[in-house]
Amino acid sequence: MRSYAAEVLERQVTLDDVRAAQELVAGVALRTPVEQSRWLAGVAGSDVHLKCENLQRTGSFKIRGAYVRISRLTDTERAAGVVAASAGNHAQGVALAAAILDIGATVFMPEGAPIPKENATRAYGADVRFAGASVDDALAAAQEHAASTGAVLIHPFDHPDVVAGQGTLGLELIEQVPAAATVLVPCGGGGLLAGVATAMRALNPGVRLVGVQAEDAAAYPASIRAGEPVALTAMSTIADGIAVGRPGEVPLATVLRDVDEVVTVGEEALSQALVLLLERTKQVVEPAGAAAVAALLDQPGRWPGPIVAVLSGGNIDPLLLLQVVRHGLAAAGRYLSFRVRIPDRPGELARLLGLLADARANVLDVVHQRVSAQLHVDEVEVACQVETRGDAHRAGVVARVREAGYPLALV
Repeated sequence: MRSYAAEVLERQVTLDDVRAAQELVAGVALRTPVEQSRWLAGVAGSDVHLKCENLQRTGSFKIRGAYVRISRLTDTERAAGVVAASAGNHAQGVALAAAILDIGATVFMPEGAPIPKENATRAYGADVRFAGASVDDALAAAQEHAASTGAVLIHPFDHPDVVAGQGTLGLELIEQVPAAATVLVPCGGGGLLAGVATAMRALNPGVRLVGVQAEDAAAYPASIRAGEPVALTAMSTIADGIAVGRPGEVPLATVLRDVDEVVTVGEEALSQALVLLLERTKQVVEPAGAAAVAALLDQPGRWPGPIVAVLSGGNIDPLLLLQVVRHGLAAAGRYLSFRVRIPDRPGELARLLGLLADARANVLDVVHQRVSAQLHVDEVEVACQVETRGDAHRAGVVARVREAGYPLALV
């Protein structure tokens, strides 16, 4: 592990680099607010602060690193333009930074990238092109474009300037939550985690730094064990913002040196965290942006406080938000779907619905099925979806329906 870190030591970011980056982004990147959460404090057993980078310009932290990197290009490099690859957040950061600096930008995005992220990137003036099914595929296309045109590749995470720019978030946290004992940071390629770790480890050596990855797109655990970047062979997650198949060499070396642990969270935890953030804190975040909170919900009481959870981005497609909200509500026991057989005679459906009303379950959908080889001649199958108030209420509704003599089967 140490031999790998030594190989890239000359490329490692220092506290002075991060401070210089902070001077560059002043007036460009916002100093985003930190909000305390009483709800999460109850979960974690200590004070919890949310670093609301979802309220940053372009909706994520990416403008910090993108602007630092692009602002340091030579006049010759600026004339050649820049190229980037991203699922959307880095794309917007590069597009805005290039627009501010009056530099042409081309951005490669994977097929199926969120439409709002694509539209926003175009609105900032970038030429958007699609390549492959993942950020890694788009990055390969961007590298080919750079080689053939002379455009400068603005890597989303594997460059000291980018890491230094992301580290400015850590400098803000030092001032905003000086007593922080644990900081949880969403992690894809590792630029944000490495930048925050560089700043905070230097100024608060006792702080516990934790990276959080999506369970089905987690390249860091294996890379940490190997002491060098290890690529994933497949990824599948709703958290497209941290779906990166191979860690960057520059951030990995810093993570090996300064980060205490990297944990993973599942899709259920991500969706539930997103819904609860919306419901309890009124913060709109994308799945990647909810990763740190998902870790707190997954492992309550594990980390010492005060705790900071970084909300890294808020760029979520409204259609995905609708799907995730539904999924998160189901995971939280707020929906109940079941099938039940009732006699095929007048008044029986009304009796069932009356029973659900008495149980204070709000009926969302009812479907009759009269024709089936499994049904008796005098039976009807009814599929119901109802809204409940949580796990306890859900269990009570199920018990009440069964006590009434209905053979209920959960869906």
